[in-house]
Amino acid sequence: MYAIERHQKIGEEIGAQGRVTVADLSERFNVTPETVRRDLDLLERQGVLQRVHGGAVAGSKISLAESTVAVRSDKARDSKLVIARAAFGMIGESFRGSILIDAGTTTGALAQLLADWSPVGGVSGGHPLTIITNSVPIAAVLHLNPAIELHLLGGSVRGITSAAVGASTIEQLDRLRPDIAFIGTNGVSAAFGLSTPEEREAAVKAAMIRRSRRSVVLADSSKLDEEALYRFAELRDLDTLVSDVDPAGTLSAALDAEGVEVIVP
Repeated sequence: MYAIERHQKIGEEIGAQGRVTVADLSERFNVTPETVRRDLDLLERQGVLQRVHGGAVAGSKISLAESTVAVRSDKARDSKLVIARAAFGMIGESFRGSILIDAGTTTGALAQLLADWSPVGGVSGGHPLTIITNSVPIAAVLHLNPAIELHLLGGSVRGITSAAVGASTIEQLDRLRPDIAFIGTNGVSAAFGLSTPEEREAAVKAAMIRRSRRSVVLADSSKLDEEALYRFAELRDLDTLVSDVDPAGTLSAALDAEGVEVIVP
């Protein structure tokens, strides 16, 4: 097999599986590990993949990979809606308390459902739902519902995620004690915990989990067994993980060992 054919097949494999190993590729193509490493080095320079210990991962899975809210909203849309419905079911019409909603697209799907929320007895006779968020798009979705008492956290707004971040955001969170926090994440890993690519967002997420009575992470299957650059919580810091698939292998065992409730609709 010519090198160019091998490179094409490696690209196809990593596109389908998300990761490859030197050992597997060496055996598959009947070439030395050194040849495979040279192939991976070349493909990394071309932006096809990112080298990691023992192999490579897709370029979209590197620890600093981050896309805009608009781009992420179109990915795994059905899975996010399934997760959002399960999270919505944790609230219900009789819920009386406060909810903290992190910035993100899966949490944004939850906000879309909450936009029509009303308490038992209706808007005039029921108790309003207090919602706190650091997301400008989520606030825009919720602010017209008269049954919701909305609090928008201030701070420096990141253009790529439309999330308020920074010291002032954390200071505001440290004065709060919400009943439930719904948190987004870029990765859920047995070894590394919960992670995200940006340091200031990681600090805000950590504060949300630290200050809430109950922390619920919403993560579709693409986030499971993944790691981004900045860890904001360990698995033992969580109460509940809501996903569209059952975690498997070491992640499943780690969640069970830490007593994390897993909800899969």
